[in-house]
Formats: sequence, C-alpha cells, structure tokens
Amino acid sequence: MNESAIARLKVDELRSRLRERGVTGTSDMHKDDLVKALVRSMRDGSGSSGGARGGSGSSDGGIRKGDHNSKSLKYAQEITSVDDEPERPGRSLVTTDHDVIRQWAEARKGIPTTVDGSEHDGHAGVLRFDFPANGREERLREISWEEWFRAFDERRLNFIYQEERSDGKQSNFFRLESPDREDG
Repeated sequence: MNESAIARLKVDELRSRLRERGVTGTSDMHKDDLVKALVRSMRDGSGSSGGARGGSGSSDGGIRKGDHNSKSLKYAQEITSVDDEPERPGRSLVTTDHDVIRQWAEARKGIPTTVDGSEHDGHAGVLRFDFPANGREERLREISWEEWFRAFDERRLNFIYQEERSDGKQSNFFRLESPDREDG
C-alpha cells in the first residue's frame, strides 16, 4: 500500500492499523501524523510507541501542529535530519527528529531526565536535560532515552532549540512545546 492510498483511509482505520502493528500513543495524533506513522511503521517493519525506538531517530522531524502553535514555531527553522544546518548562528530551530535531539543533547553532555516528583501513572513527568558541566540539578532524575522519547512523542511535543548563540558560541537553549496546550 502506498502513501497516497494510506492517506485516503479514515482516522479510525489508521489508528486501528497502527494498533495492529503495535504502535501506541496515537489517540491525540492528527491524520497527517497518523499517515506518517503508518507509512514509517510499514517501511521500517516496526511497531513501536509513537515510533520511539530507543531514540533511534524514528520521528520524521516535522513540526507537530495543533490549535495552540506558538509564535516561536512560526519563526523557527525546521530541522528534519542531522544533515540539516542552521541558516545562521543564533537561529531558532525546531524538530521532532530523535537523532537530531539526541545528537544536540549529547554534544553538550546532556542527560535525559524528568523532574523528580512530576511523574504520573508510572510515566515520565516534566522532561528536561541535565547538563552536568553546569553542576547537577538534584531535582532531576535520569531516565533512558527510550523513556524520554516515548513521553516526547506521546505528548506530541516540538523541540525548539539553538545550536549556537548569535556570537557563535555553543548554546544550551531548548524548550519543549506542545501545539495542543495553550501554555505550551
């Protein structure tokens, strides 16, 4: 089945086929994301939670859109793979690509974490990175990349970040934003 045939399926049928393939976290996904997830699942022969295969770059990198997109998304450059380059230093960037996010964090010695005490129903709570070079934050609890990306995908978050500041120095700036929530 090709992508155009998949795109003609109804949302319920897309969700059903994704469930059959073992893909979870689809209840809040819009049709475009469901189509991409099914195509990806069929191409990869996988069936993982929202495509979060241990942080192996399974999300397509495309911006997740919803009723509450921020102005930041409007002006950010979309990055869909580790091969994409910022147009200029200090440029705001946005991605959902797992490889891009992981490479960015690891280049800064960032560790995937959740804010201790923010967990609910056995799931990671507020997602963060800890940068030990800046001193460890005691309230952050280290989690696996797989757990971090599972929560990232299930919540349909966008990763807004900078590679470097406008002066050319490496930047640790990032923000996680949900297009489905007014407060991001």
